[in-house]
Amino acid sequence: MEIVEKKIGERQVAYISYKGSFEEIPVLMGEVVGYVMAKGLQMMGPPFGVFYNSPQEVPVEEVMYEIGIPFDGEAEEEGWVKIKTEPEKLVLSTIYKGPYSECGTAIGALAEYAYKNGYEIIGPLTETYLSDPNETPENQLVTEEWFPVMKKS
Repeated sequence: MEIVEKKIGERQVAYISYKGSFEEIPVLMGEVVGYVMAKGLQMMGPPFGVFYNSPQEVPVEEVMYEIGIPFDGEAEEEGWVKIKTEPEKLVLSTIYKGPYSECGTAIGALAEYAYKNGYEIIGPLTETYLSDPNETPENQLVTEEWFPVMKKS
């Protein structure tokens, strides 16, 4: 599994914050993508999830995450779709291929790499969904996993 350091540029995102089961992710993703399309905004990348904790740490109803998509254009918040500008960040990234339910190995490898190579993880895990689960077999799904990091001095 290749792990790379890279910069993620500043980006404007439409997102929904949610507390509860990961089973809601497809519904939330549909809401965010539908909002961007309905507003005539240009999507600037695939949808993503930001995960503040996990079912390994808290009960499933306490899991907190955001589902979003980067876009270009002018937009105002509407309903539970919020808008924010994320600053540029340094990340450690890897590409994982397989079912979402088994991506823990990639996440663990990122954390271990950070620890062994003098990085401090300074923010939550982000997953970028590079393939469409409606059109791709589960074992062929491609997801980019990354943590924002800072090099320890």
